[in-house]
Amino acid sequence: MGEAVPTAPPLSDAQRERGRRLAITSHPFGMTFRTVFTSPLPTLALLALGAGESIVGLQSAIVSISLLLQFPMLRLVSQVSKRKILVWAHTFAVFGALPLLAFRHFEASDSGVAVGIALACFSAAAAGISASETVWFPMLRSYVEPGRIGRFFGMIRSGWHLTLIIYFLGSQAWLARHPSDFAPLFAVGALCGLIRIALIVRLPERDERTGERIQARQAFALLRDPAMRNYLAGVCCSAAARASLLPFAVVMLRREVGLNDAVVLNTAIAAFTGGLISLYLWGRAVDRFGAAPIIRWTSLAMGGLAFGLSALAGAAGDAATLGGAVAFFFGFSVLSAGFGVADTQILFSLAPAHAPSRALVLAAVMVGSAAALTPALAGWLLEQGLRAHDDRMAVYQLFFAALASLQIAAGWPLHRLQIITDLQRKTQS
Repeated sequence: MGEAVPTAPPLSDAQRERGRRLAITSHPFGMTFRTVFTSPLPTLALLALGAGESIVGLQSAIVSISLLLQFPMLRLVSQVSKRKILVWAHTFAVFGALPLLAFRHFEASDSGVAVGIALACFSAAAAGISASETVWFPMLRSYVEPGRIGRFFGMIRSGWHLTLIIYFLGSQAWLARHPSDFAPLFAVGALCGLIRIALIVRLPERDERTGERIQARQAFALLRDPAMRNYLAGVCCSAAARASLLPFAVVMLRREVGLNDAVVLNTAIAAFTGGLISLYLWGRAVDRFGAAPIIRWTSLAMGGLAFGLSALAGAAGDAATLGGAVAFFFGFSVLSAGFGVADTQILFSLAPAHAPSRALVLAAVMVGSAAALTPALAGWLLEQGLRAHDDRMAVYQLFFAALASLQIAAGWPLHRLQIITDLQRKTQS
């Protein structure tokens, strides 16, 4: 048998405190940058350039499929500082997005060329963001105590939700006066990305460098754990449904109902408001009651709301549709906030504190792959259905009902996860 690989000692209390402080301070800038260049502005920008449903689905898929980059990045974790990986990958994302600051000139060029350039910029940003996230959660894992995971993530996520509400209120006011002029909005996002770089260079880290290169198969070996398998099955189903529901709800409102960009951004404001008012409460609830029941019931409730979106597609009148859409995005965000905090607590419990990267990268890539394939396929199917049928709203109703069923199906493996967890507790006691 080989010698045990030495592990770095835990961070000191002062280092953990500094890590939490810098994480909470930098995260609103990081998430604003991430959101600006992943959704919903890319959807609206692509539609303004004349892109079809397939391109919209492809852009959403690229955001998720970029997570596959985390496997080659994982090989670096045992040899390169996690902070260095985080800083350089995030810097690549920022510079990849910079050409979008010339968005005003895109509309004057050939539509196909403009869509291609925009899609390339969104793809570069997504690649850098995904590569940086290889080490972001492992670094956070070393800052937080097991009994306070829910509250920590409730607090850190509340901060960026508030920031994004302010950003989208400003974006809405700008687009109302300057329709389809996304360049200044992208500029603000890029500035947030630059500010984040100045903050994350000072983050402490618990070193995972051992001299032995981490192999992707070591991460996949974690699938032998039935708890991990059930966790991934449930979360992948939910991520796949969510990644397709939200962008195509925006497409329906913009293209079928005919609402303008500024009005459609009401849905983004509603979504971030739902997260803001509920995240901290969800964090306390998860720490007190455990993650499994919350993640299971929020998953089922999100499926019920998605069926409501299916009914919304047949609503009469722009005002009724918009009101229902705002209510959907708000409620779905509240439930997603609880699901996400509980999801993180379960994942952190499955990731060993001294070397969490394998488990966290495996989960990110598996969930990201599910969230990538579904919107790309869904966009193609939706486009074919819209071409073949005159009743376009009926096509959207069927589309949303199918995704609602997928979301509800996520509840079963998560129910099995709770059973497995309970059995493990009894065995240990």
